[in-house]
Amino acid sequence: MDKIADILIKTFIELRQIMRTRASQEELNEIKNAMNTEKRARIFKRYQALYLFLSGKTCKEVASIVGITANTVCNLHKIYQKEGLEGIPDKPISGRPPRLTSEQRVALKQVIINKVPSEVGFAAEFNWTAGLIGKYIKREYGYDYSIRGITGMLERMGLSYTRPTYVLAQADKQKQEQFVKDFEQVKKTPE
Repeated sequence: MDKIADILIKTFIELRQIMRTRASQEELNEIKNAMNTEKRARIFKRYQALYLFLSGKTCKEVASIVGITANTVCNLHKIYQKEGLEGIPDKPISGRPPRLTSEQRVALKQVIINKVPSEVGFAAEFNWTAGLIGKYIKREYGYDYSIRGITGMLERMGLSYTRPTYVLAQADKQKQEQFVKDFEQVKKTPE
């Protein structure tokens, strides 16, 4: 009699779980595959929460397992119903629109690549620094940029930025002058 009762209870639990399952096995496998290939922890948690919820767990149960709020679990399910798996990862955030137009950025890049600061009105300057680029932008386009804003813009333009190093006071003057001449030639040489 106990065995029959155990079988009935087990069958009832299994039926209840099947009835609570909110997705087909194919959908669950698709979510599991996405979860297994995801490298970002935040997105992995979202897939995991969705998988557990669609497998039959309640929002509260999923929230306590995954470590997110029950409201987030419900929202993930709504997004999944509306957009599918494509809606689960973060969408790109556009950020603030650039101040300089694309034409201005192209012109600025050409100036940085092809000219030294002394050629565009910065006397006795032979290297572009973020500060000089900021002054150039202010003078030519009327916009103020922070140093961090300039270095970020340089990166987006495909240019690298390195911090300047100190020049030794006891360095050989002739070698320094020769280096400046060679450097000017290199700067003017197209890639």
